[in-house]
Amino acid sequence: MEHFIKTTEQESSYKNLEKMDTNLMLLNINNEDKKVAYAVEKQISSITIFVNQVVDRMSRGGRLFYIGAGTSGRLGILDASECPPTFGVSKDMIVGLIAGGEKAIQTAVENSEDDKDQGWKDLQSENVNSKDSLLGIAASGTTPYVLGTLKKAKDEGLYTGSMSCNRNAPISELVDLAIEVVVGPEFLTGSSRMKAGTAQKLVLNMISTAIMIKMGKVKGNKMVNMALNNKKLINRGVGIIMEELNIDDIEAYRLLSKYGSVKNVLDQC
Repeated sequence: MEHFIKTTEQESSYKNLEKMDTNLMLLNINNEDKKVAYAVEKQISSITIFVNQVVDRMSRGGRLFYIGAGTSGRLGILDASECPPTFGVSKDMIVGLIAGGEKAIQTAVENSEDDKDQGWKDLQSENVNSKDSLLGIAASGTTPYVLGTLKKAKDEGLYTGSMSCNRNAPISELVDLAIEVVVGPEFLTGSSRMKAGTAQKLVLNMISTAIMIKMGKVKGNKMVNMALNNKKLINRGVGIIMEELNIDDIEAYRLLSKYGSVKNVLDQC
């Protein structure tokens, strides 16, 4: 392994934060945030490979699992939980797991991220197999819960990827495909919920959206498979049908009520 420098833990470029004027403080945070999208851009080729590999496995019945601790784990769960309502897929298609279990989604669970064996136990409860894919998320690239899980998963034949915010991180050596979004020191030293968390959110958005598009869950640029579970989404569905079929709202609503989803309407009509 090349020399590993944990840039996520390096000292902030800004001094005496407590003495900083509020407006200047916010401008400086924003200036740091602007760097994130450029760091993500440098990893698009790696993200492309990961998406294509996952889609290939999903087309054969595989699933995608995210696993992480703390902020990383919560972001994985957030992204996974938004796929069923957005794309009308099963909650088992993309699954988020976090060190410490459900309690850790809202409350820190002490020492859970240090257990290198628990993650694989958590995955086994999902009956994983060699068609499945696993993305380990760890800003530092050193979280034992994630590293231990990735090592075991790769040994068991799962396709494995990692997302970290340090170059040459230990996590990168354990996987089939490493995504390293190097965002540099945080505005608040070591607070990887900031730029690193933003980078992870951006990449997860890209991964899940691209997968769902390639799996046929989108038509044109519309969410035709979305779950119609509130008035806003029903109205959106009616609008899509009106536009696609060149009909009025009354007829669009009638068809939506009859067929149950925008996709069904467009397929049948």
